[in-house]
Amino acid sequence: MNILAWIVLGLIAGAIAKAIYPGHQGGGILGTLILGIIGAFIGGSLGVLLSTGTFTLAAPTLSIPGVIVAVIGALIAVFVWNLLTRRSTI
Repeated sequence: MNILAWIVLGLIAGAIAKAIYPGHQGGGILGTLILGIIGAFIGGSLGVLLSTGTFTLAAPTLSIPGVIVAVIGALIAVFVWNLLTRRSTI
């Protein structure tokens, strides 16, 4: 059941992050889901790191604070993804 909650949380966080982040991001629903799940892990791990001082791979729970942390992590994931896939113009 945890995996299903992470998928739902990732989809919600990815959709909110793509709506907040300026510019056009491709990828469709699958890209949104993957970036949201990665963002949930980034946000959860950063939350644990800031609160306890130890780094562990963690995902937030399906709650309002968990969604907020996941959206922050998804924004970071979208930013990094845009840096990696940006095409330079000559």
